Amino acid sequence: MVRLNEIRSSELAVPLPAEVQAGVYFIGRCHTPWTDRLACPRQGRLDGPLCRIEIFEPWVPCLEGIAEFERLEVLYWLHESRRDLVRQSPRNDGKARGAFSLRTPVRPNPIGSQIVRLVGIDGATLLVRGLDCLDGTPLLDLKPDRELFRPLAPRQAGDDEVGDRADQA
Repeated sequence: MVRLNEIRSSELAVPLPAEVQAGVYFIGRCHTPWTDRLACPRQGRLDGPLCRIEIFEPWVPCLEGIAEFERLEVLYWLHESRRDLVRQSPRNDGKARGAFSLRTPVRPNPIGSQIVRLVGIDGATLLVRGLDCLDGTPLLDLKPDRELFRPLAPRQAGDDEVGDRADQA
């Protein structure tokens, strides 16, 4: 069963650092059918409900060229997730795992990442399928799906490196 904020046996919560070490800009907002964490899907589906991603000014010009891509990677801030639970028991069976081994929204930096299908663009709004976040979730970034993207800039030395360098062994 999905839960809100309880801590199960074998789970571990830690105190959060007092200092914030970085800042981000919310560049938009995700609009989805889900207003309740207990009803929100755990993972989006490319055939899921139609959702909207609203882009705020001054970031609207960043959308230029995005229509070339069938799929996008959406990064968003899971603003209702707790951040202190480092070991979790998703099955509630007494066996805990580290947050980094799970796709849980409960993590030190609650950044969600989802591949969505771009259905259309209406001004500063993208129509997509595949989101798995609450209505009103702050948007961090959009990128073409890495499987569909090839760099436009000229190649550089590191682009062709494979294996380990001798001096790193």
